[in-house]
Amino acid sequence: MSTVQSAPVFEISPSVGGHGLTLSDSAARRLAKLAEIEGRPVLLRVAVDGGGCSGFQYRLELIEAGEADDLHITHDGQTALVDPISLPFLKNSEIAWVDDLAGAQFVIRNPNASSNCGCGVSFSI
Repeated sequence: MSTVQSAPVFEISPSVGGHGLTLSDSAARRLAKLAEIEGRPVLLRVAVDGGGCSGFQYRLELIEAGEADDLHITHDGQTALVDPISLPFLKNSEIAWVDDLAGAQFVIRNPNASSNCGCGVSFSI
């Protein structure tokens, strides 16, 4: 009978802290601007999904409300949310807004990523 080994389990409890996630000044300013345009508060959901050309990919979306178990990352009154399953992949990362020649977008500066695709959307650990 063969046994199947599972991938290592990363565990970080949002309630305990120690995740090191930060929302940069640039991301907070952009969220404030989007809230002003929308006329209501907006939250940035950051998640990690399987797939992409490097194994994992970031999913970023603007939402009105989060889930009860989301980790709230707040800076200058603006908030990003991360679900508990994505949290270990994002430990010590910075969520930033970048506006350069390649385009304007939210980016994840993830020290856990051993490689990234050219567009910065997918990564491997």
